[in-house]
Amino acid sequence: MKILVCISHVPDTTSKINFCDENKSFDSDGIQFIINPNDEFGLIRAIWFKEKMGATVDVLNVGLKNTEQTLRKALAIGADKAVRINTNPKCSKVVSKSIAKYLESNKYDLIIMGRESIDYNGGMVPGMVSALSSINFIDKCTSLDIDNGNVKAVREIEGGVENISTSLPLIISSQKGIVEEKDLRIPNMRGIMMARKKELIVIEDYGFKISSVTVKFEKPSTKNKVTLIPSDNVDKLIELLNKEAKVI
Repeated sequence: MKILVCISHVPDTTSKINFCDENKSFDSDGIQFIINPNDEFGLIRAIWFKEKMGATVDVLNVGLKNTEQTLRKALAIGADKAVRINTNPKCSKVVSKSIAKYLESNKYDLIIMGRESIDYNGGMVPGMVSALSSINFIDKCTSLDIDNGNVKAVREIEGGVENISTSLPLIISSQKGIVEEKDLRIPNMRGIMMARKKELIVIEDYGFKISSVTVKFEKPSTKNKVTLIPSDNVDKLIELLNKEAKVI
C-alpha cells in the first residue's frame, strides 16, 4: 500500500505572533515552526500502517525552501520520502491544484491530510483535492482500518459519529482520534541521522495563478475588564446588566 501524507508548515501555537508591512504580511522572525498537528496525527497513523502492513509512506508539502526542516522531521519520524512543490502556499485553491496535479502522475492508495491547518484554519484543501482528482473523501476521520483494500472508518458529524465502509483509493482528513497525543513520536537520534540520507524531491511551481489576496492581518481585540459582583448584591448586578451591558 502506498500512502501520501500532506504536511503543512505552521507556527507553533506558543509563538508570539506579529505582522509587518503595514499588517499585510506575517512576521516569521523568531517563530518556531512545526508540523501541523492534524497532519501529524495522520502521519503517525500512516507510520502505523508502515510498521504493521509494510506500507510505504511519502510526505508532501506545498511551500518554499524554509519548509524543508519540517519535511526532514517527518522523515525522521519514519516517512520514506519527502516531496516539496516549490510554491508559496498563500491560496488554498493553488495548494489544492498543486497536490491534484502531483497525483496525476503519482498514484497512491491512501492520501492523508489534516482536516485544517492551525494557521489559517481554512479546512478547504482536502475536499478540493478530492473534487479535482475524483478520489473518494472522508472528512474529520477519527478512526481508520484497512484490510485488503477494504476500508472501515469513523468520522465526526454534528451530534455524533458516522461509521463508513468504502475501498481504496481514498482521501481522508485526519484529526485527533485517528491517533491520540500519547501516540505522537519525538524523532530519536537514529531517525534524525537516517532522515539526512532519505530522498527529498523538489518540484518546481506548476504555474497556477493565486486568486486570493491578503488585505490585512489583525489581532483579536483586547477583552474588556471583568467586573465581579458579590453574590449577595443582586441589585448591583441588575443595574450593570441594564446600564452597561444593556442586555435587560
